[in-house]
Formats: sequence, structure tokens, C-alpha cells
Amino acid sequence: MESQKTGSEKTLRTIKYDIQTAQKMERIALKLGRPQRLVFAQMVDYFHRSKKDPKDVNDELLKNTLLKQHRDYIGFIRTQENDLLIPIKREVDRMIRNQKSITDFLTGQDRHNRTVLEVDREMLAGQKNHTEVLRQVVGSLDDISTKMEGRESLKDKFRYILENYIRTREGFGMMTPTKEKEELLRKTRKQIDLL
Repeated sequence: MESQKTGSEKTLRTIKYDIQTAQKMERIALKLGRPQRLVFAQMVDYFHRSKKDPKDVNDELLKNTLLKQHRDYIGFIRTQENDLLIPIKREVDRMIRNQKSITDFLTGQDRHNRTVLEVDREMLAGQKNHTEVLRQVVGSLDDISTKMEGRESLKDKFRYILENYIRTREGFGMMTPTKEKEELLRKTRKQIDLL
């Protein structure tokens, strides 16, 4: 290694290494996007702080850290299982049993429920019959109402024809020919026939 002095009083040293190491260093620096000198300084700093041996491929500290994190993760899962998953499963099982009981009750799985369901069916059939009778009564009432309205309308038209006849007849004098009187009577009868 060589030392050199610069204007900023930094001491630079040179390390010689083979071409393969140089190529590896270049690839690392390119991948990280930093100058080789900075990457080298960071590598030295890393090994200094972590107290790791670069020859130790089986990094015990890393293994221990991963193992500890794995244990923590498994512990977290077990806690969640005990606190959440098992109680949720119990509640879901209980709900399923309750739903089955309700379904059995509604479908009449036992004898008592069958009689209740039969009574309910009879009541529904009676209600349907009652509804049908009511619908027929309402229809009949509508028909009667329509006929009554038609009858009133007929009376009003007849009154109009009668009043028209009386007015015209009163307008005739003693000298009105019989032919006009008969014509009035014929027109009045024709109007009544059109009703």
C-alpha cells in the first residue's frame, strides 16, 4: 500500500488486487450505482461495525437474527390463533348448529312442528280463499256502481228528452197543424229508442 498527501490533507492508499476481483468490484459498484471507492469504504465500514469475518459464509449472527424473527412470527401466529381464529371457529360452529336447529324447525323435522306447519298451511289456504272472495265482491261492487252510474245517466238523458218535448209542445198554439204534433211525437220516440 502507498500513501499520498493531497491539498485537503487526505491520505489515500492503494490496494492491488487481481482482474477477477476488479471485475467483481466494478459489477457491485454498477449495481449499487456508486463509485468503487465509496463501495469499498462502505464494505470496510460494514465489516468493522458488524464484527463479521468476511471468510465466514455461514453467518451465525444473520442465522440467529432470522431464527429469532421466525420464532417471533410463529409466536404471533399462535397468539392470533388462540385470540382470534379458535374463538371465531367456535362461534361459527355454534351459529351453524343454531341455523340447523332453525332449519329443522321451519322444515318440520319433528312431530310437533309438522302439526304447526300443517295449521299454517291451512291458514294460508283459508286466507287465499278469503282473498279470492273479497276480489269477487269488489268486482261485483264495481259492476253495480257502473250500472248505477249508467242508470243515473239514462235518467238524466230521459229527463232532457221529456223537458224538450214539453217545451216544444207548449210552444204549439191551437192552430198548430196535427202533422207537426205527430212529427214532434215521432222524434221524441226516436230519441227515447236511441237510449
